Amino acid sequence: MNFEHKSVLLEETINNLNIKENGIYVDGTLGGAGHALKVCEQLGEGGRFIGIDQDEAAIQASTIRLSSYLDKVTIVRSNYCNMKQVLHELGIEKVDGIVLDLGVSSYQLDTVERGFSYKEDAPLDMRMDTRNELTARDIVNNYSEQELYRIIRDYGEDKFAKNIAKHIVRVREEKPIETTYELIDAIKAAIPMKVRMKTGHPAKKTFQAIRIELNKELDVLKNTLNDMIDLLNEDGRICIITFHSLEDRIVKTIFKNNENPCTCPPHFPVCVCGNKSKGKVITRKPILPSDEEIEWNSRSKSSKLRVFEKHDL
Repeated sequence: MNFEHKSVLLEETINNLNIKENGIYVDGTLGGAGHALKVCEQLGEGGRFIGIDQDEAAIQASTIRLSSYLDKVTIVRSNYCNMKQVLHELGIEKVDGIVLDLGVSSYQLDTVERGFSYKEDAPLDMRMDTRNELTARDIVNNYSEQELYRIIRDYGEDKFAKNIAKHIVRVREEKPIETTYELIDAIKAAIPMKVRMKTGHPAKKTFQAIRIELNKELDVLKNTLNDMIDLLNEDGRICIITFHSLEDRIVKTIFKNNENPCTCPPHFPVCVCGNKSKGKVITRKPILPSDEEIEWNSRSKSSKLRVFEKHDL
């Protein structure tokens, strides 16, 4: 299968990057190079692009797709949490723009053996980086009932989290849960039929929760975003596309704190904490996909784009 990821909010992201012909740009979630290709098309002779992705299939696909620009492109297999180190090893201290598209790619969802999708039966995997040893199967079969409850409640935001965790543990006591369909059966048994009839797929939130836990998606975002803002040149911008409320909340909060980091009590007449603003939030409200985009790419429906611009004050 070809690596495919329909780049959401493509034009909106490229427009908000304010691309300079001789600038340096980084895509920390390179994927199929949809955003990357548009960036490279606008780079001149002095421009440079660095693409980072932890998925081997993405590296292979993006290398082919960007083959016309390899004189200005560097592609690195890594997690974007290592962006600062990757750039340092390339002799780059500052960049003019950063893009993150935090969605799971169409390739990852549609490649059955990757185990991301609840629509096909496959081994429980869900690893974005197949070099990692831990899989979704390990989480499902080895986490305690309390730990399963926590991640399904916090990362899946499922009101049936406690019951789902209880049923998973009950099923695995008979035999290990090995496949996506076996996990789905356990989840279905935990949710009342009348609820299942009225809502979307009963396993959607639990699959999301396990995937986030396995790949440490929220931790990586939370622990890396401040460093990425620090990597920006004056007037440089970071554009982040999120797909669920947990990611969006982290981005919104960290952007806001970087714009106004003052910790002084409101009644203080002047700031004495010494925390200085690093820039401004460009998107007071997130940019959403158009009705036309949602129509041709249903997976874009929950996407949100937020943008921050760096200023050295």
